[in-house]
Amino acid sequence: MAAQTEESDTAREQTKAEQDVDQVRQRATRDQQRLDSGAVTSPKDLENLQREIASLARRQGDLEDVVLEVMERRESAQQRVAELTERVGSVQSKIDDATARRDAAFEEIDGEIATVTKEREVIAASVPADLLKLYDKLREQQGGIGAAKLYARSCQGCRQELAITELSEIRNAAPNTVIRCENCRRILVRTSESGI
Repeated sequence: MAAQTEESDTAREQTKAEQDVDQVRQRATRDQQRLDSGAVTSPKDLENLQREIASLARRQGDLEDVVLEVMERRESAQQRVAELTERVGSVQSKIDDATARRDAAFEEIDGEIATVTKEREVIAASVPADLLKLYDKLREQQGGIGAAKLYARSCQGCRQELAITELSEIRNAAPNTVIRCENCRRILVRTSESGI
């Protein structure tokens, strides 16, 4: 935005400087035509007219230098605008690509959520209501994880190793008994890797 503003400002400045040069050039041309026409006969008026033409020529040279300097600044601003526009395009392309990848990932995640939700509904239908209620309550309390695997004598929910007495009680419990971790209170899921 700043580069575009600078470019438009220098464009206006260049137009104004070129108009100033044209005005001086037109005035010098008129004075030269008066001088060449012979309409001015007084030596003093001729001398003044020649001095004015010389002064206008110097002024025109100075103004043309200003025009060149402004043109250089404008060209530099135009190059900067082109460079930044190209960079913006490149960044926008990367943003578009990242957005497309994000949207594809969201679609994939949404699909997985739908599949897992259906699977959970099927499994939840086979779980006793009181156990499901306990699980949902623990899940809410424990940041979304209501049950954890007992692996190598450790609760995978809180990552704490269970005491020997706890492990002994778990080993002696019936297979359908609901066992809970003494540390985090999550339901413990026993497997062949539990270490009991």
